[in-house]
Amino acid sequence: MRSAAFLLPALVAASPIAQVSSDGWADGPDPKQIQIVSVSFSGNGCPQGSVSTSISPDKTVITFGFDRFQTYIGPGVSPAEKTKNCQLHLNLKYPGGFQFSIVESTYHGYAQLDKGVTGTFYSTYYFSQDAPATTTTQTSISGGGIWAQGQVYTKADKIPTASYIYSPCGASGILNVNNRIALTTTNATATGTVSDDDATVAFTQQVNLNWRTCKK
Repeated sequence: MRSAAFLLPALVAASPIAQVSSDGWADGPDPKQIQIVSVSFSGNGCPQGSVSTSISPDKTVITFGFDRFQTYIGPGVSPAEKTKNCQLHLNLKYPGGFQFSIVESTYHGYAQLDKGVTGTFYSTYYFSQDAPATTTTQTSISGGGIWAQGQVYTKADKIPTASYIYSPCGASGILNVNNRIALTTTNATATGTVSDDDATVAFTQQVNLNWRTCKK
């Protein structure tokens, strides 16, 4: 595994109404009650045998390690190397009677891009039980300058309120995170690469959630 890291969304219990219940939690259950039951992955950026996974003992944090989630562009490079995707599937267990939505994502990665090359990272979130409802964040880096030498980057994207998607009511749901990296260029002789080697999803106070009670 390479040393550059990519951090997928992390959550903090967020409360639209500042009321504290008898158990001390504001307008929602303890975020630590969210658990990762199982995980899988698919895509040309994470073929079988190229990904390692580790789930914390309390089942609230999962770390993916990628060997082949890497994109390249330049003379002689196959067009297939210009874009890669990896979709993460997380089977989640959470308190019944509530729904939650991811509202903020933080990314870390590595990019080396000549002038004229642009690297764009897309993350699309949706629950399998309501696949048409999606929300997407996008981060772009224009090559040249410091990026020509290669840099680790960090980017935080907040999802607009109007774009929130909520987990299904009940006590379980499958959250899908479809990550895609795409490279484009206006200079036929320029080169570039963007790679993501580690991804951590933490369902604790580090994960930014918006809770609401299920409607009867």
